[in-house]
Amino acid sequence: MKNLVSPTYLKKGDTIGIMSTARKISLEEITPAIRIIEELGYQVVLGENLFHQNHQFSGTAEQRVSDLHKMHQDSNIKAILFARGGYGTVQLLPLLDKEILLQNPKWIIGYSDVTVLHSYFHEELNRATLHASMPINFPDYQASDLSIKSIFQFLEGNSLEYTIPFSGGNRLGEAEGILVGGNLSILYSLRGTFADIDTDDKILFIEDLDEYLYHVDRMMMNLKLGGKLSNLKALIVGGMNDMNDNAIPFGQTAKEIILEAVKDYDYPLVFDFPAGHIHDNYALPLGRRLNLTVEKETTFLSF
Repeated sequence: MKNLVSPTYLKKGDTIGIMSTARKISLEEITPAIRIIEELGYQVVLGENLFHQNHQFSGTAEQRVSDLHKMHQDSNIKAILFARGGYGTVQLLPLLDKEILLQNPKWIIGYSDVTVLHSYFHEELNRATLHASMPINFPDYQASDLSIKSIFQFLEGNSLEYTIPFSGGNRLGEAEGILVGGNLSILYSLRGTFADIDTDDKILFIEDLDEYLYHVDRMMMNLKLGGKLSNLKALIVGGMNDMNDNAIPFGQTAKEIILEAVKDYDYPLVFDFPAGHIHDNYALPLGRRLNLTVEKETTFLSF
């Protein structure tokens, strides 16, 4: 299976756009990100509607989609970094103009609620994207931290390689395939839509935050019953943290729920990959071929 189409890589001096498709944000919150990006040798352009507010959102759906369209029409903008997640990106799906988004292909970068766009760009535009940290998180890092460094290392056309410690529950083996996925709740919410991700013969990545354990089970059962888990090359699980439980305990951890959902399959399985709603959030190119080796002491990934 071939990689999805990759936008052009960046070089120093190129322009990166910052906008939000979801929750509102302030200039103060993204100022550290602007500083880091400029220190790394890039220019920054902000979306016209970035600081608008409509209830909890960064402007109306029409204003948010306008920023996305305008940044795609601007050939000087080489990548779009989404300011934050939250909720709201799905509201843009009915408003997206595929012809505009096919103009001037560029990398889109983010995680969490941005999983909506990762899935849409893969399924509707056949375009690779980058699952990575966002400006709301940049104050937690230095430019040399791998969560930031890996973004620009990849955007500049360099390969990515990660070696992480073995985690309990891992299943040993090797796999090669196109990486897809993102936030589990978002993938679940897109089931049955035109942005529903195709997982056949792919390596699937999932992560989530602040969910009830029974809901994690519901989502994993949905993926299993819908055939999303049966034909994978491998499964990579990132952060599954700050889970909630009921007064009567569910009886399984998030890891145990996932293990139960995939017990009938024999592909390699990786837990605790440093990506998602956790401090270490390493860049993962979605739509790109990944080589994965899970051994007794370490796991190795290379793009």
